[in-house]
Formats: sequence, C-alpha cells, structure tokens
Amino acid sequence: MNAENTKKEKKKRKLGITFKSLFGIVLLLLTFAVIAILIGFNSFTNAVLQQYADGAFQTADAAALLLKPDRIDDYEISNGETAEYQSVWKSMTELCNRTGVTFIYVIQPDLTDYAHITFLFSTINKNSPYTPYEFGFVRETTNDEYKEKYRKLLAEESEQEYVVRDKGYIETDAHITAMVPVIAADGHPKAILCVQRQMDELAAIRNSYILKIIRTFVVLAVLVILGQAVYLHKMLLSPVQTITNEASRFAEENVQAAVKLRETIKNTDEIGDLAGAIDRMEEQVQDYVDNLTKITAEKERISTEMTLATRIQEAMLPSTFPAFPDRTDFDIYASMDPAREVGGDFYDYFLIDGDHLCLEIADVSGKGVPAALFMMASKIILANNAMMNLSPAEIIGRTNAAICSNNREEMFVTVWLGILELSTGKLRAVNAGHEYPAVRKPDGRFELLKDRHGFVVGGFDDEVYEEYELTLEPGAKLFVYTDGVAEAMDRERNQFGTDRMLEALNKDPAASPEQLLKNVRASVDAFVKEAEQFDDLTMLCLEIRENN
Repeated sequence: MNAENTKKEKKKRKLGITFKSLFGIVLLLLTFAVIAILIGFNSFTNAVLQQYADGAFQTADAAALLLKPDRIDDYEISNGETAEYQSVWKSMTELCNRTGVTFIYVIQPDLTDYAHITFLFSTINKNSPYTPYEFGFVRETTNDEYKEKYRKLLAEESEQEYVVRDKGYIETDAHITAMVPVIAADGHPKAILCVQRQMDELAAIRNSYILKIIRTFVVLAVLVILGQAVYLHKMLLSPVQTITNEASRFAEENVQAAVKLRETIKNTDEIGDLAGAIDRMEEQVQDYVDNLTKITAEKERISTEMTLATRIQEAMLPSTFPAFPDRTDFDIYASMDPAREVGGDFYDYFLIDGDHLCLEIADVSGKGVPAALFMMASKIILANNAMMNLSPAEIIGRTNAAICSNNREEMFVTVWLGILELSTGKLRAVNAGHEYPAVRKPDGRFELLKDRHGFVVGGFDDEVYEEYELTLEPGAKLFVYTDGVAEAMDRERNQFGTDRMLEALNKDPAASPEQLLKNVRASVDAFVKEAEQFDDLTMLCLEIRENN
C-alpha cells in the first residue's frame, strides 16, 4: 500500500513540474499574443481608417468641383427643380456610385445654434438600402460633435473635418463622414458638402487580421508546448526521475547499481553533477557496508562508521590554508569542530570567478549522522546554485525549494551566504535564520552586524529571501560562526554568549584570521572548562587586504 502511494506521489510531482513549466510558457505566449494583437489592432485600424478618411475627402473634393456655390440661392428659389440643379444632382449621383461611397450630400446648417440642417443635395449609392433626402428637407443635427464640426467649417476655422461613428449609431451602420466647406466666389463658405462611407470593409479586414493572429498564436503555442515538453522530458524530468528512482532503490536495497547513473545520464550541467554525486555516494556507502560486514564487534563497527563519516565530512570542507596562496587581496581561515564524530555544521568558500568570492556558513538542525548527511546534501545544492552566477537571494531561494521538495524528515538548516566583489569590496549577503555576523572596520573593533533575517532553509518551499549589502574596505574583517560558539555552556549551563565572543575577538582585532579563530576557541575552552561540548563549533574569518 505504501509503495503504491509512493508511486502516486512521484507521478503527481512529475505532472506538477510538467504542468507548471508548460503553464508558464503558455501564459508568457498568451501575454505576448494579447499585447501584439492590441498593438496591431490599433495600428491596423488607425491606418485603414486614415485610408478611408483620405478616400472620402478625395470624393468630397471631386464632388465640390461639380457644384456652383453662387447658384445655391437660385436652387433654393426654384426648389431644386431647374435643369441645372438636376444636372448637378445627376453628376453627383454618378460620382457616388463610381467611388463606392454611401452618401454625398450638401447641407446648410442653421447658423444660430447649428441645431438643424437643410439638405440642398442628397445622393445615394444604388446598392445602398437607404433613401436620399428631398431638396429642402430639414432635420435635427445628429449630435453636439456634428454641431462643432459644422461651426468650425462655416466659421473658417477648419478646411476639412470628419466624424467616425463605429458605436452608438442609430440609423446607419458604422461609417465615416468627411466634410468640406463649399466656398463661394467671395471666398466664404456657402454650405457644407459631406461624403459618407460605410466601414464594413474595414471591419471585415480587421476581423480577418485578428483571426490570422489568433491562428498563428495557436500554431506557435502548440509547437512551443510540444517542443518544450520534449525538451523538459529529455533534459530535466527524465534524468531527475532516473536519479530519484535510483536513490529510492539504493535506500531500500543498499546495493550499488550495476550501471552507474553517470553512464545513463549524459547531462553536463548540475543534473549530471548530481548523478555523479549519487554514484560517488553509492560507492562510498557500498565501501562502508563492505567494511561493516568484515567487522564483528559492535564497537569496531560503530568506530568504522564514524571514522568513515568523519573522513567524508572532512573531505567535503576546504581545509588547506592559505586557501588562495596566489591572492594577496584577501585572507581567509575557517574551522569546524563537531560535538560528535560528525556534525551538522559546515562552511565553504570558493571563487565564482576572478572577482567574486562566495562565503557560506550553515548549521543543520540535529546532530550526528542524520545532520551530517543533510549537511552534505545542503552543501552540494548550495555550491551548485552559487556557481550559476545567481544572486545570494536566488541561491538561497533555489536551495530552499530543492530541499523542501523532498524533506520527509522535516530537517532544516540556518545559512549565512555572501558574495564578495573583490574589486570593490561590496558584499551582498542573505541571512536565513543564522547568527549575526561580526564586522570590524579598518582600525576599528569587532561589532555585531544585526542584519536582516529570513526564515531557515527547508521550512517553507515558497519562502522569499531578501539580501543586503555592505562594503568591506581594505583592513576590514568579517567573522561568521554557528550557534555552537555563543551557546557553548559550562557545567552550570551558563552560556558563553556573543559579548564574550566579541571580547575575545577584540583582544587582538588586528590579528590574522587564523589567530582570531584561535583566540575565540581558547576563550570558549577557558569558559566551558571540563564541560562536554554541547554543539558543533564552526567559525570563518575573512580579512580584506590592500591589493599590492
């Protein structure tokens, strides 16, 4: 029953990773598509609308040439029944049908308030379902926008105007109306000539454009999803599942695999490194099991186990000093003394590149072998993330997510991690529930830096970590430690405390990092005396020097 539940959980996690990855890609594509459609829609509509307007004005200019503005008064007297009027009306009707516009009409607005207009000419396209107005027909002006356009034209404030009605219209479909003044011989407007053109073609073209964009997006989305699904499965999901299955198998059988993971997984990235680490772990554990079978006495078995674990743990921590003999711009020294044969504390330091130094110190919950195993896994994950040129907050965030993804024992680790830019002395750091660091400015004394704390690593998978910055000038020192220093106890269970720690550091603040750690350790030993060491005691000190 438990095996079946485990398989279901694995399948659910795998589906979850696949779904989240593909969902993020689809969401990104959808966002880009919506933005592209909106931008293209507006640009396309404005461009086509301008073409419609230009075409309407060209028709209006052509229609204006057919008119005889100074004869308008005579048209009114004859009520539009003269042969001359009929000839103009006929020519205007032919122009209306030839250009494909809906209406061509000439009006005289009421100059008092422009609330009414009188039709002098009204022609209509033969294919239009609408009917023209008779000569002299009076009707109310459509709205205030039209009133303002009429006023500008007749007041000689504008040479042309147009109105777009694509919503809120009543009598006709969406259309554009171009307006030009009819100028008499005295140079003043006599009437207004209007050309109305329906925008059904614009709507059809616009709809066709949107459909093409949507179809293109759908095709691209499907191709990207399929391609990404194959890529994720090949490069991430399948290798991770293989590693997970092998780790589970080895945990149950404790027998080294016949075919190593590194021979199956060809990745050259962190996945490949993890596969190699599992292979090495199996080899080391297999060696450990083989050694155990040769030992009959329980005491010798435990001794061998602890010796092997201590050796593995010691090998995991850098212990060669000076750490960077070819670098004169800084010096670093660190030590870790476990309370038992193996411990849960660890430190690390390495150059990400020639100008960036990564510093880590951490304290795993618990003690002994479980803490040591958790410590090694945490250290590997932290180091792999740090080498990816990520910020401290991203390194801790990804490490937290990786640990939380399979943390059945609900262990956690406090971490202080910093990345120092050696050329400028700028240090970016994250404190995930760890002790406050101690900082000494050039020619100054060590003081606690009460930095911003985040939650421990391994607590909540969605925890967001924040980083902070400080500058270490030449002569400055940074001292980080685990709680085994401040919480060291004597027989009366009195704690050593940070005040005594600072006092030990400030006995000789100008000493080298190695001597500073020895001074603190000597002070702790003098305080606890014969009392048993309560916790792992880990320290790291960095000194910034003048770059000669």
